[in-house]
Amino acid sequence: MTLYIKNMVCSRCKMVVKSEFEKLGLQTISVELGEVELKDNISEEQKKELLMHLHALGFDLIDDKKSKTIEKIKNLIIDLVHHKNNELKINLSDYLAQNLNQDYNTLSNLFSEVENTTIEKYFISQKIEKVKELLIYNELSLSEIADILNYSNVAHLSNQFKKITGFTPTYFKQLKDKKRIQIENL
Repeated sequence: MTLYIKNMVCSRCKMVVKSEFEKLGLQTISVELGEVELKDNISEEQKKELLMHLHALGFDLIDDKKSKTIEKIKNLIIDLVHHKNNELKINLSDYLAQNLNQDYNTLSNLFSEVENTTIEKYFISQKIEKVKELLIYNELSLSEIADILNYSNVAHLSNQFKKITGFTPTYFKQLKDKKRIQIENL
């Protein structure tokens, strides 16, 4: 049995969710971003208890097909931007269509309808948050960050950063109160 879970966006989320399943005596086969495969089916009572535990931690179960698809799109983008860095060698549209076995136009229309933003804007917001993170760490040059995140050049990264945040990357680095947005709030 596979359960789909909203707001799982990082490896810590996977550990926390797996721990909750174990506390409830539910054996998992695998725990991935947004998805938990269980060894056995669970009863409605177990599902209610699980939902209560997940809600307390900021997670939610997803039951409808649209929400599952949206969550899969988000998780693929988050994983790509925050964990796989420079691995996207094809268009984002092709990447999503291949991984979800659906036409990109269908995915795009569904995402826009439910999220009130485009997949592209969501992808850009994830990239900008990754840029902020890397700027705060102060270990890489802007040129290296642009390369890691597949920007054609530093000017492109800087223009997009300023358009989204209102600041240049250089000015952002100098800010003392660097506000980053949590992934699940994008």
